[in-house]
Amino acid sequence: MIISIASDHGGFELKQNVINYLKEQGHEVLDFGTNSLDSCDYPDFAYPAALAVSKHEADYGIVICTTGIGVSMVANKVKGVRCALVFNEENTILTRQHNNANMISMGAKNVDFELAKKIVNLFLTTEFLGGRHERRVNKIMEIEEK
Repeated sequence: MIISIASDHGGFELKQNVINYLKEQGHEVLDFGTNSLDSCDYPDFAYPAALAVSKHEADYGIVICTTGIGVSMVANKVKGVRCALVFNEENTILTRQHNNANMISMGAKNVDFELAKKIVNLFLTTEFLGGRHERRVNKIMEIEEK
């Protein structure tokens, strides 16, 4: 799988660990930065990561900042992206099963690397259930067209 990933300075260390973990699992990673702990603006990095998902250059995307909130807001501005802020295993499973999320955001303040590995695995392996959930996801996509 091809995974796009980005962070700001607040999520940099967790991003680097997640990148290494994804590569160990055999995934290709598109890293959109940031590349240091220097203060920066999360939209500059989350936006191109979300575009890669929107343009189908990546299968899924992961964005990380201190809380996960700002990067998720940016990603969700991109047409075709459904980015969910996740902070535990249950909501990671549900956002794939019910919302067919193609991106997740995490907050480095609330998600340590051990939990991030579990979240990433669940995100990449949990299937969308379709059915009644597909109708709802289609309604989300219809809103994008308005």
